[in-house]
Parts: sequence; C-alpha cells; structure tokens
Amino acid sequence: MKPLKITACVLLGASAIAIAVMCVMSVITPIKFDETKIQREEEVVANLKALRTAELEFRNQNGRFTADLDSLILFIKTAPKKDLVKMGSLTEKQLEAGMTEEKATEIFKAAKARVEKMDTVFESDSAKFAYIWATDKQMIDAGLQGFARDTLRLNMLEAIFKGQYTEETIAEICVIPHSGGQKFKVEVNNEYTTASGTNVPLFAIYAPFESYLSDLDEQELINLIDQEKTLEHYPGLKVGDVEEPNNYAGNWE
Repeated sequence: MKPLKITACVLLGASAIAIAVMCVMSVITPIKFDETKIQREEEVVANLKALRTAELEFRNQNGRFTADLDSLILFIKTAPKKDLVKMGSLTEKQLEAGMTEEKATEIFKAAKARVEKMDTVFESDSAKFAYIWATDKQMIDAGLQGFARDTLRLNMLEAIFKGQYTEETIAEICVIPHSGGQKFKVEVNNEYTTASGTNVPLFAIYAPFESYLSDLDEQELINLIDQEKTLEHYPGLKVGDVEEPNNYAGNWE
C-alpha cells in the first residue's frame, strides 16, 4: 500500500474514533451533569430548609425576618425557645363537678411554685412534674395527677436542630455546599401588607446555579440557566419570596 493511502487510512480511522468519542461524550456529559446536580441540590436544599426554620423562629420572637446571617446564627445559639407543655386532660366527671382548664392550671402553677421554693434539684422538668403529682396535696385532692400546663424555656439550638447541628457546626447552614465558601443571599421585606391591610413579613434565600455547579461542564450550565430564564424561573434554588406570600415554600417543592 502506498504511503499516501496509509496516511489517509490512519487519518480516517482517527477521525472515526474522534467522532465516536464526541458522540459518546455528547451523551455522557449531560447525564453526568444532571446526576451531579441532583446530588448537590440535596445538600443545598437541606441548608435552605434549616435557614427557613431559623428565620421563622427569628420572626416568631422578633416580629420580623433578618437578612443578616451572622445575627441569625447568634440568635439560634443564644435565644431561648418557649415551648408550651400540655399534659393530661380533665375527665367528664371533673368538668361536671365544675373544674375548668383555667382552675386546673392555677392549681398546677401554685403547686409548681411551692416545689420551686424547695432546695430540691430535679434532673428534668418531667421529674419535677412527677414529684408534684405524687406529693402535692392540692393536686392530689383535685385529682390532677398527670395534669400540667406550663411554658418552658428551651435551648433554641437543641429544640429545633437536635442531633443535626452543634454550636460549632450551626454556621455551616449559611454556606452553599460546593460553592467554595459562598454564603446564601438573603432578602427580606418586613413591610409587605396584604390587600386587607395585614402586615406579613417576607423573606427569600437564594443559591444560584453558578454557585454550586460552576466546576461542571460550562455549556451544560449555560444551557440550564438559559432554560430557567426562558421559563421565567429563578436560575437556581430559592426558598420564600419577597414580592408576594408563598407560605415560605422552596422552588423545589
């Protein structure tokens, strides 16, 4: 075979291989992009849900949302969470005899105040309640063993993120996973008023695609962003809205 023909065959073979590789990559690249996107968004969504929980607790105590993530984390670390304890219920016989929730609550609170004047240290509120039910004469005479109505001040971090975060790790919820340390963008609209004149504080937290997918295939990322913008969707993950109430929902829900 002449050298020219050999060269032509080699070039054709190389071209065929190159085309085959390109065809395979054209299929593999978007699949890998989508798989990685799904995996990463599970982590991003977990942080967005945690931030939503924290913001709602902040509003419950302050009447507004905050766009300052440092203030939000400090609040979670230091603010107490009020928790209403409601244990036991009145029987029909007690109700017929004139006992009411209000009277029973007053009796319980008086019994609790007497116990708290003692020097006894209880391991938990449950232990304190058990002691009241077993020893307080007024509670026993009223047949209120097992009845308790109280507002406890709990550790906020333990109450809403028990087993999930510690004081050392709670700040991690502010960082967008796989972003190289970028923090979520937070916007608030504490002045929003409904048509009926009711003030409804609003917030929105954002994680754009570029923040957690920037190290993946550039063209796939561009296509994804263009697609979402064409559909008039936010190009990324977000929770809440500052333009109108949406029950603080995420755009993945």
